[in-house]
Amino acid sequence: MTTAAERHTSLRTEYEFELPLGYVDPAGKVHRHGTMRLATARDELAPLIDRRVQENPAYLGVVLLSLVITRLGDLEDLHAGIVEQLFAADVAYLQAFYERINNVDPAGPGAGDRLGES
Repeated sequence: MTTAAERHTSLRTEYEFELPLGYVDPAGKVHRHGTMRLATARDELAPLIDRRVQENPAYLGVVLLSLVITRLGDLEDLHAGIVEQLFAADVAYLQAFYERINNVDPAGPGAGDRLGES
């Protein structure tokens, strides 16, 4: 039987991903590898009061992804403006990835395949 402390230390909260195409920065460098963290309740609620989401509900995904992506290549400032410049294939990939890692499963996020656990 595991203790609460053991369960806490084994909780995985960040997952690596590789974009199909990648973000091309102004200098022409392609950024494909990144990490995404598990979403919190605040992450899911904050976009609802965002003016951009209120004006265009389709923008919710962009704002939400910008909150949970913790790294993309060697970019230092990841924000909604970066996410909105991603290719549609990459946004679709990230949305599916978000759904996978935040899936409520008693065995844990991504329990079936462990999402490329390293």
